[in-house]
Amino acid sequence: MFTTSDFRRGLRVQYEGQPYVITEFQHHKPGKGAAVTRTKMKNLITGQVIDPTFRSGDKVEKPDLEEKTTQYLYNDGETYHFMDPVSYEQYEINKSTLGDCTNFMTDNMECEVLFYEGKAISIELPNHVVLEVTECDPAVKGDTVQGASKPAIVQTGYKVMVPLFINEGDKLRIDTRTGDYIERA
Repeated sequence: MFTTSDFRRGLRVQYEGQPYVITEFQHHKPGKGAAVTRTKMKNLITGQVIDPTFRSGDKVEKPDLEEKTTQYLYNDGETYHFMDPVSYEQYEINKSTLGDCTNFMTDNMECEVLFYEGKAISIELPNHVVLEVTECDPAVKGDTVQGASKPAIVQTGYKVMVPLFINEGDKLRIDTRTGDYIERA
């Protein structure tokens, strides 16, 4: 059980029978009355954001969550397959559950899979991945009006804006949280 004094960003709690992660919180002491804690929480299954208020000393349950390091194997259209490198147990996750993570996943990549009551509900990728450019237009001299960047398509099919000096075959470091180009690898 967690009390309001345990609240912090990233804390995973069970609220109204669903797993949530606290994204924001603020302790508030009004002039009269008891102190309260205002929170913003994101549902780990649906992605819905709610903002409940708790009185000082209220308790919330700890959810039945488990995080496992897995290795991404392959996908067959709508289903992505992962394997636990220790026990060799395999897991399947739907593309709709993964969301934008599919833009950065390459074969044999290690990632963290979050399980709620034995069912995979989300995935956490490394902060940065290295992907190879498969399509990129050549730079045109004097084409710097638009901030000196051009679109490039990487091996996963993701389209990212890159500087003019990037060519096909280059390996790029991309931030998986924002989807932005960082540097050449």
